Amino acid sequence: MQIIPLPAFRDNYIWLLRDASRAVVVDPGDAAPVLRYLAAEGLTLEAILITHHHADHVGGVAELLAHASVPVYGPAREDIPGMTDPVSEGCTVSVLGTAFRVLDIPGHTAGHVGYYGADTLFCGDTLFAAGCGRIFEGTPAQLFASLEKLAALPGDTQVYCTHEYTLSNLAFAAAVEPDNTAVRERLAHSQVQRDEGRPTVPFRLAGEMDSNPFLRSREPAVIRQSESRTGRALERPVDVFATLREWKNSF
Repeated sequence: MQIIPLPAFRDNYIWLLRDASRAVVVDPGDAAPVLRYLAAEGLTLEAILITHHHADHVGGVAELLAHASVPVYGPAREDIPGMTDPVSEGCTVSVLGTAFRVLDIPGHTAGHVGYYGADTLFCGDTLFAAGCGRIFEGTPAQLFASLEKLAALPGDTQVYCTHEYTLSNLAFAAAVEPDNTAVRERLAHSQVQRDEGRPTVPFRLAGEMDSNPFLRSREPAVIRQSESRTGRALERPVDVFATLREWKNSF
């Protein structure tokens, strides 16, 4: 199974899983790049996986279904156009011979899910390279718990998020931890990738533990910076996380 990035809009990635003749797409906000790739490669669409209901993740579903009648897997707690198979934690989705375990990871939206299997994670807008999603429908505690759940996956997990936000996220990470060597090195490497027109996604989960401030709420340097923003002691990691998320909103 290959995983192909299909750029969409300004900074989205639609992920296309394929073998020699079949394909599955994750979060097709736009049908056009999917249909072009399928036609160019002679592939048959087999299924659609959705992580959450935002338009840039579901906007192409109806047009894809007009070309192929396929199952649409999506979060049971959200209204997904064309959804045939609502899923939630405990469910397994098998596509192209690979079983993906469904994870409930709310916070960005109320019913956001992820798909994990074969050392691969499709996490929508919950976890980004060196960042995390905004909190639109959930609470800081929910998103913090979702990130903790993802951080507990094996370090070799390849993470496929759906936006190219890495450089801006690392700029924020450098503001949080100016002395973090891992952040500086990752920023330099990511800049080279972007200068060469290459995506910075996927990325290894293990690297997030060193350079993603939203997964480092227990680190003394991160706590100190967060407390300097609030002017008070922050005794719980979730409070540090909430401070970071609010800071990032206006960064």
